[in-house]
Amino acid sequence: ALGKQMQRYKILHRTYYNFSAEVQLGPHRLLLRPRESYELRVESSLLQITPQATLRWHRDVEGNSVAIASFEIPARQLAIISEVVIQQYNENPLNFLTADYATNYPFAYRDEEQLLLQPYIQLGGGDLPTDWLSAIRQAGEPVQTYVLLQRITTHINDTLTYRLREEPGVQSPGTTLQLGTGSCRDFACLFIAAARSLGLAARFVSGYLHTPPSAFNYGSTHAWAEVYLPGAGWKGFDPTTGSIVGADHISVAVSVSPENVPPVSGSFVGPPGTALDVGVWVTRL
Repeated sequence: ALGKQMQRYKILHRTYYNFSAEVQLGPHRLLLRPRESYELRVESSLLQITPQATLRWHRDVEGNSVAIASFEIPARQLAIISEVVIQQYNENPLNFLTADYATNYPFAYRDEEQLLLQPYIQLGGGDLPTDWLSAIRQAGEPVQTYVLLQRITTHINDTLTYRLREEPGVQSPGTTLQLGTGSCRDFACLFIAAARSLGLAARFVSGYLHTPPSAFNYGSTHAWAEVYLPGAGWKGFDPTTGSIVGADHISVAVSVSPENVPPVSGSFVGPPGTALDVGVWVTRL
């Protein structure tokens, strides 16, 4: 990372669950620690949990850092406060080279890649209407793989309306197109369905975005997609902002499916009724 420009960010992520009465908390799975790489280093990480919890860390099958919190005392509120400082080594996101055989679409992954990438391709496009994709692709014309992916990114951004959706789960690609609206998760899933329909390996990314507070990003986590381009590796595309993923995107967890990577998941035993309050602040230091 020598000679590269380094930028520090502080991420404050607060999650409060307020229960209608005292409950017994089951184990909770936390995905809050950014993924370290040659571009990103975690300088410090502080996790405060009330009631007191025992933490156990591991890396899951896709290389994400997972903390399992276990509780003994009953509680009326669960508070999880994560404060992380990262160092981001500002790579130019467009400074990559795709392998010659993959520069233009269509291309075929090499056998050893195909074997490892199978799960990220075979889930296919779900209920994505084929005419939607062929209109963007303008079939028959020669196109660079990267340009085609960038075109899908900007098309989603140009033609659909962002809507903050607090409810869990993800809309199917067909539903998002039908409604004409979706959250960042829904747009990421639509993009992934499009990439997989083209035979490209794509995965879901959950993380944070550093932007000035606006109607769309205020106080929430962010989601985007990555596509595997031979020679360049996993490259990020963000259909919510309509751009390629750069230094303002901070990746926390990647997965073949969005259901696998909620920031906080767990269970409790007690009367129903939970109010959830989440706040996220990403500041440049």
